[in-house]
Amino acid sequence: MSQLLTSLPDRQPTLRVMPMPADVNQNGDVFGGWIMAQVDVAGAIPAMQRARGRVATVSVNSFLFKQPVSVGDVVSFYAEIVETGRTSIKVNVEVYAQRNPTDPITVRVTEATLTYVAIDPCGCKRPLPPAE
Repeated sequence: MSQLLTSLPDRQPTLRVMPMPADVNQNGDVFGGWIMAQVDVAGAIPAMQRARGRVATVSVNSFLFKQPVSVGDVVSFYAEIVETGRTSIKVNVEVYAQRNPTDPITVRVTEATLTYVAIDPCGCKRPLPPAE
């Protein structure tokens, strides 16, 4: 698989983490499920801000793994709301890995689109508040 070298987006990441040895599979790559969980967290952050409260993930519309992630990579998650409905919020998440601190390179490793729904304290759907 060829490396898709790139630069980080010109904005602050929603989330930045470094995977640890416990996060890898038998081949030494970070588990896809670990990345999926982090993407869900990153996507929920702007969704919660827009909903001004709790949200629940209702669907993963798309998820594409482009490159493996390794222990020691600094993984940055950039989340952006792309659509809202009456109760729902669709979020795109782009994931980049910064590899090799002595000769750094940046690789786009994952992209995903998830849909969240605003929920009340009982866990029932609720309308989104007006946008600010």
